[in-house]
Amino acid sequence: MSESDKINLFSFTGKMRALHLSWIAFFITFVVWFNHAPLVTAIADSLSLSREQLKTLLILNVALTIPARVIIGMLTDRFGPRRVYSALLALCSIPCFMYALADSFIQAAIARFLLGTIGAGFVIGIRMVSEWFPAKQLGTAEGIYGGWGNFGSAAAAMTLPTIALLFGGEDGWRYAVGLTGLMSLAYSVIYYMSVTDTPKGSTYFRPKNLGGMEVTSKGDFALLLIMKIPMYAALALLTWKLSPQGVSMLSAEIATSLYIGLTLLYLLDAWKAWQINKEIFSKPVPTIHQYKFKQVAVLNVLYFATFGSELAVVSMLPLFFMDTFELTPVMAGLVASAYAFMNLMSRPGGGLISDRFGRKATLLVLTAGLSVGYATMSIIDSSWPLVLAVIAAMTCSFFVQAGEGAVFAVVPLIKRRLTGQVAGMTGAYGNVGAVFYLTVLSLVEYQTFFLVIAGTAVLGFMTLLFLEEPKGQMTEVMPDGTVTMIDVS
Repeated sequence: MSESDKINLFSFTGKMRALHLSWIAFFITFVVWFNHAPLVTAIADSLSLSREQLKTLLILNVALTIPARVIIGMLTDRFGPRRVYSALLALCSIPCFMYALADSFIQAAIARFLLGTIGAGFVIGIRMVSEWFPAKQLGTAEGIYGGWGNFGSAAAAMTLPTIALLFGGEDGWRYAVGLTGLMSLAYSVIYYMSVTDTPKGSTYFRPKNLGGMEVTSKGDFALLLIMKIPMYAALALLTWKLSPQGVSMLSAEIATSLYIGLTLLYLLDAWKAWQINKEIFSKPVPTIHQYKFKQVAVLNVLYFATFGSELAVVSMLPLFFMDTFELTPVMAGLVASAYAFMNLMSRPGGGLISDRFGRKATLLVLTAGLSVGYATMSIIDSSWPLVLAVIAAMTCSFFVQAGEGAVFAVVPLIKRRLTGQVAGMTGAYGNVGAVFYLTVLSLVEYQTFFLVIAGTAVLGFMTLLFLEEPKGQMTEVMPDGTVTMIDVS
């Protein structure tokens, strides 16, 4: 095996430089995105928040990421990951500073809602890594990117409570949150100065149109419109949670207006999709240029259950351990970080196994495992030894995060020029899952919450039967009109 065929984690040149700089960017987005979770008790005391308001902040934190991931995916395909990642890191430092300065629930809620945008950073790096690594290494490379970046939530849980204590006083949490905003702002400059979108001499393939996903058959167009519905439904669910039927943050009139607005947005989105794809109804796409959108649909459902559950569980696990085992906030944050800690090895492991043993087989095993894992977590109570509860959480976490790695080992193998958009839609489904699960959490006990996740994982296992193993090559058209072949297996 030549040096170019290896993944040397200790190298900082060529493709490994692009990988390291990108996972660090993703790591920082997750530190910022989840800087509130380990500090919830201090924030609640400082702003006099109720438990219901705290749970609302958790839902708001993942809501805007749904449309943001789709939009950022489109922008990445069009303008390249270097510019889009740098801009996102810089712009999202603003709501981070807003959150650090908030002195009421409304201010905190608005800042938290806007901060959901930074969760879209993930899809940018998926495209960046796919440009630098060959198909036979892509699962492992994307797993390292996702897993080491995702560890940012665990790093936040382990360090921010201590940083807040070091600053001291009831404003300690504000300094801890503000520091994460400074990190984001500083790294935006570093990333822009340090990376290129592709290796020297490579072509960056861009979509034909900006504003919607291309499909290549009439059936796929219908499926695309169906798969857009849950993303709008999740935002409608959030609106309901904030309406008088929920926490009464919005009036009935505003809630009704938002429902109407979401319906109109969906219709506009559908019309835009028609504008981009209407040619397929009069002129069939040549077989050599077709891809199957059902592959994207299956990955969406799987990411709903994997990353959706991770987002929800990372947000609530410190509270779960505090309530169940009567732990201090700092101890609960450290214990809960064990779940996210698994990202360091689990997600790269899922990608590596997928590279070695096949994409579909790996996903079937991991999806079955995460269903059993969450069913086990549903029976944890105060009679359990704390160590055993942590081991159960970490075991479940392995299957969840390895499953995420296996999902994104497939995403870049569908259609190269649409990688950002496919990653954006699949990534958005993770947030749809998070909104759904966190809404469930606000209505039921912890045990039922974990059982609901286990049930949706079973549904994901069933949809996997429709996934086709990526094989052979995919085609892309060069700027001069010639066709190039890209290996996918």
